[in-house]
Amino acid sequence: MEQLLKNKRILVVEDEETNWFLLRDILEGYSAEVVWAEIGQRAIDMISEGQHFDLILMDIHLPSMDGLEVTEKIKSIHPDIPIIAQTAFALDNEIQNCYAAGCDGHVLKPFSIPELSAAIEKVLKP
Repeated sequence: MEQLLKNKRILVVEDEETNWFLLRDILEGYSAEVVWAEIGQRAIDMISEGQHFDLILMDIHLPSMDGLEVTEKIKSIHPDIPIIAQTAFALDNEIQNCYAAGCDGHVLKPFSIPELSAAIEKVLKP
């Protein structure tokens, strides 16, 4: 996993600070550069400004604008960027909605490091 994430720039879109710290610590442990957007509009602005990210981890339940809408907007600007949905809801229709919005993978909260690693590998490995 470290070779896969080394020097990769990852955007974490997450409104819960504790979840952000956890993801940051995990991903930085694999030598990734990790950036935080605590609201969806900030993530859209970063992409619109031309900031480069190799991967986005998208919380689905965000305030103001949910992660599905944020994903759709980001994919309309940069369709090739891989986005992994993070959701606490395991209902089939919720997961299907993530893929319909443009997500390339998903993890269910709370997730383990191996589950997160598997989702990342699935979308980043050629």
